[in-house]
Amino acid sequence: MEISIELVKDLRQRTGAGIVDCKAALQEAGGSIEAAIDYLRKKGLATAAKKAGRIATDGLVASYIHAGGKMGVLVEINCETDFVAKTGDFQEFVKNMAMHIAAANPQFIRREDVPPEILEKEKDIYRTQALDSGKPAKVIDKIVEGKLERFYSETCLLEQTYIRDSDVTVKEVLDGMIGKLGENIAIRRFARFQLGEGLSSRS
Repeated sequence: MEISIELVKDLRQRTGAGIVDCKAALQEAGGSIEAAIDYLRKKGLATAAKKAGRIATDGLVASYIHAGGKMGVLVEINCETDFVAKTGDFQEFVKNMAMHIAAANPQFIRREDVPPEILEKEKDIYRTQALDSGKPAKVIDKIVEGKLERFYSETCLLEQTYIRDSDVTVKEVLDGMIGKLGENIAIRRFARFQLGEGLSSRS
């Protein structure tokens, strides 16, 4: 059956589960919100939002070196206990996130981390592009908003399409791991190094 985006949004708000998981749950439940919530709870996906407020002070720092030593990533991902930090699922998740960062080159973890000056610069560029292309003034703001969403999806880690599954975002993978392991998990920080990056050329 066809599931409306409004129904998916409602379920996501109530459970904290990812969009793809919410849609699948509603299809499984024949469009019933309550049955979909039960479905998500059984799969451990409805707990992510509740656990997100708990403090995660344990975890791992992982590295990933790629391209013959010409590029590398360091990432710190936190969980609540040493027990979870030692599980294979958590360690694989950390390793996969390091690989994702290497491949997708995010600049920030979440959209709230984007500095206001960068945001304003992007908006100015998009507005100028829209005006120069002859678009009517009444649609300029909508065009800028759309391009800004694309900017977030390209530069913010949690909003990027996950490299190992193009149907989900990194945030949805993270929420799924929180549900599976039963603890809050937070991607705290990362650094990506590319050989020669940032060096000015000299004649």
